[in-house]
Amino acid sequence: MGDGEGGTARGRESGPRCIALVGPFGSGKTTLLEAILARAGAIARQGSVDQGNTVGDASPEARAHSMSVEANVASTEYLGDRYTFIDCPGSVEFLSEANGVFGGADLAIVVAEADEKKLPALQIILRSLEDRGIPHMLFINKIDKFQGSIRNLLKAVQPASKAPLVVRQIPIWQNGIATGFIDLALERAYVYKEHATSEVIDIPDEEQAREVEARFEMLEQIADYDDVLMEQLLEDINPERDLVFGDLVREMQTGEICPVFIGSASHGNGVWRLLKALRHEAPGISQTRERLGLPANADKEPLLQVLKTLYSEHGGKLSIARVLSGKISEGDTVTRPDGSEGRVSSVLDMLGQQSKRRGEAGIGETVALNKVEGVLTGETLSANGKPPENLCDLDIPDPVIAKRVAPTERKDEVKLSAALQRSVEEDPSLRFTHIQDTGETLLEGQGEMHLRVALERLIGKYGITAETGNPTLPYKETIRQSTNVRGRHKKQSGGHGQFGDVVLDIKPLPRGEGFVFSDTITGGVVPKQYIPSVREGIRDYLLEGPLGFPVVDIAVNLADGSYHTVDSSDQAFRMAGQLAMREGMPDCKPVLLEPMCKVEIFCPNDATARINAIVSGRRGQLLGFDARPGWEGWDAVNAIMPESEIQDLIIELRSATAGVASFRKAFDHLAEVTGKQADQVLQKYGKKAA
Repeated sequence: MGDGEGGTARGRESGPRCIALVGPFGSGKTTLLEAILARAGAIARQGSVDQGNTVGDASPEARAHSMSVEANVASTEYLGDRYTFIDCPGSVEFLSEANGVFGGADLAIVVAEADEKKLPALQIILRSLEDRGIPHMLFINKIDKFQGSIRNLLKAVQPASKAPLVVRQIPIWQNGIATGFIDLALERAYVYKEHATSEVIDIPDEEQAREVEARFEMLEQIADYDDVLMEQLLEDINPERDLVFGDLVREMQTGEICPVFIGSASHGNGVWRLLKALRHEAPGISQTRERLGLPANADKEPLLQVLKTLYSEHGGKLSIARVLSGKISEGDTVTRPDGSEGRVSSVLDMLGQQSKRRGEAGIGETVALNKVEGVLTGETLSANGKPPENLCDLDIPDPVIAKRVAPTERKDEVKLSAALQRSVEEDPSLRFTHIQDTGETLLEGQGEMHLRVALERLIGKYGITAETGNPTLPYKETIRQSTNVRGRHKKQSGGHGQFGDVVLDIKPLPRGEGFVFSDTITGGVVPKQYIPSVREGIRDYLLEGPLGFPVVDIAVNLADGSYHTVDSSDQAFRMAGQLAMREGMPDCKPVLLEPMCKVEIFCPNDATARINAIVSGRRGQLLGFDARPGWEGWDAVNAIMPESEIQDLIIELRSATAGVASFRKAFDHLAEVTGKQADQVLQKYGKKAA
């Protein structure tokens, strides 16, 4: 009985399972997936991330940056049960990859290491699981490198978890090295064996007292949710193993506790025990269906949840989907929530970058649907011809950084747009937008590396080279004083001439009022049919004022003018309006305006002082900070900041917070820019720059 097999199968659900592997960046998720696949017989030998030969992280971008940049899917069998493991990236910039996966996962293994600096990142992941009600267990990895007390480590980690962390194993130490573990539920000791199942041994005499204390603490924690067990503990009755395991399984599946296992993925230590825990304790498709709100009797109608979208170089579009009910086969037609339909070209099993054609997929299985056009990550699909109700919300955070993207060659514009569309389908946390005012296409994302990887894919996967840069900022200009000006457009060149004559009163308006046009024409000096043309001529001019930016918060009144019965026309009066504005605006003391945003920054509270300093150093006005609601140890800092200072803000914020800070922003108002700051903007973007 290796690595702790045994206990009880009570509560065990047969059938395929979908397991998400999540955890902070660098915690060893991809290595754990590799160790699991090797022990389940899916691969001949365990690869190494350092050597670049793992099933996960096989994309060129992942290999180039030595990090997970997308979810990796691998299906295998273990002791007759089918499992699909989905390894999700740990970097905050790529965490949204897990959002779709959570829509169909039965359980998440949260991989962490003994590094208190990564606790805020761990808290973000645990919070995401808790908010969705997804059962999860914690795997403390790299136990072979750990120096210290597991109890003290978990005291430090506990604030990151709403549910109590319940230790299931304690390490056996020998000369400062973890050589094995004691399973507290089974009351057995095991010695690690390299590339083999652990060997059962008697609990060493020197570990007896520590085991008794740790086991009693575990029992006390789970007894908080079981009155029978609590009574037995109070009466010093040693509870039966079935009762203990039953409580551990039930309380984990309902989210009342988070069990903690230990091991070393790179050496395979503790991996067998983790697999046995999945086999006997992980919930299955029936609990997941219940969590998603599906009726218990709706298991025959074909229903699928799309967890991830991929575009392979040769196989086309792949939609990774969990079969929630019924079955799906090659040639079936699936219906999206909006009623549109797509045909399943083939059904595939996935093992990292490799796919294998298979027959129909039944309830609980996670497979790839090939070439189903239109289907998006996070959607629920039916195969009965009726549009289904969408069961999940992807909950994508707002972008925090943007880059201007343009093809190096104009002939690639359509190709670039199609590639960006596919990129967003693969990764919904990306966004691309065409800005009408500037004619720029913006690619927005969750961080600098996030955008870098997306741009690398444009080249590597789609063969498109693009020029990038910071977006053009929406500077505006306005005026400080009023003027009265005449504008006359007169042209004679044979035949009918052109004549338009207007007198305009130009004055500033309060901030945010925009543009107001009026007329006080009397006696028909400007015929009524030409007044709209004067307004259009003024609007033409306001697109670019004397400083070179769109003009806002200005009132223009048409006060007087004259016309010619033959030569006057709409075009002539439109030109007269433009000429008058061009003549008068420089006398109105034009001033530059910059967009100001209201910003809310989320950060661990030990970094709040650094965040405040960053905001102040970027011409921000601090409005204050407070505890982030529902997030122990986090603050929310509120400020007003110039949009120009926000373009690369996330880079500095992440640098100051071990990579976990985030923010959201919204336009607040336009503010005057004067002095050196205004000179720099005008020199770079204004008419003088041209």
